[in-house]
Amino acid sequence: MVDPFGRAISYLRVSVTDRCDFRCVYCMAENMTFLPKADLLTLEELDRLCSAFIARGVRKLRLTGGEPLARRGIMALFSSLSRYLRSGGLDELTLTTNGSQLGKYAQEIRAHGVRRLNVSLDTLDADKFRAITRWGSLSQVLAGIDAAQEAGLKIKINAVALKGVNDDEFPRLIEWAHGRGMDLTLIEVMPLGEIGEGRLNQYLPLSIVRARLAERYTLEDLDYRSGGPARYVRVAETGGMLGFITPMTHNFCESCNRVRITCTGTLYMCLGQEDAADLRKPLRASEGNDLLFAVIDEAISRKPKGHDFIIDRRHRRPALARHMSVTGG
Repeated sequence: MVDPFGRAISYLRVSVTDRCDFRCVYCMAENMTFLPKADLLTLEELDRLCSAFIARGVRKLRLTGGEPLARRGIMALFSSLSRYLRSGGLDELTLTTNGSQLGKYAQEIRAHGVRRLNVSLDTLDADKFRAITRWGSLSQVLAGIDAAQEAGLKIKINAVALKGVNDDEFPRLIEWAHGRGMDLTLIEVMPLGEIGEGRLNQYLPLSIVRARLAERYTLEDLDYRSGGPARYVRVAETGGMLGFITPMTHNFCESCNRVRITCTGTLYMCLGQEDAADLRKPLRASEGNDLLFAVIDEAISRKPKGHDFIIDRRHRRPALARHMSVTGG
């Protein structure tokens, strides 16, 4: 699959559920209305969709949510998709998680061929963590990280930069993560979904964060790419890698090799655009994949050059109406 700008699409992110056991203030409203369970693709349908994209050239597959480990029976999907790791059809099967269920699933995830994963963690302060997630327990997440490392999983920590909330914690997060052999990536707030919070108040440009960190640490630019949008530096004092994902101050679209599928089978060619394709209809219309392949190929031909994220200062509304949990983190 090659888009109109010559980018080969080799990375698929699949949301397996819009539900989550947290209500992070930058991601969801406190009283979310979730999709009826009947609207979600079955695990078997998710497997078939993933298989179709693998047949079309996808080499990296990431399961997301919501919280992917909150989906009932999700280990069956990991088990089924692991066949592509054994056959060589996939280079990597991974996931992004809030860490709350890792204590339960880490060993099994590892047994299904997952070798690394991302954990979203914005603070090491228990009270602040509860305030950000509304419902979450920091001790439970830290225990999950312990379990994942004990299982031999490599972890990258993702932290959303929130002005006035965790902007004084980045050195602590860096030294904690790097001290445990984990990379850390900082992410700018993205204007997705009405969340009942003012994003103007949350938004912190990572250009400012990097400048502050450079006063304290020696940051060495790296050519390393993980397959995602982060740009990395080496922190000389810790030896670890620090990534910056900057959809607002510097978009990362020129090398975009990924598309996203929601838990209802909607394909988004760009996280920051509304254009989408319904894959559920052709998926259910035929046991064969010809219709599905045709819709996928046509959708890839519409993949845009980049997104149009802005923080709307005039109308104080999100750039896109859908929540991040709908599209997949």
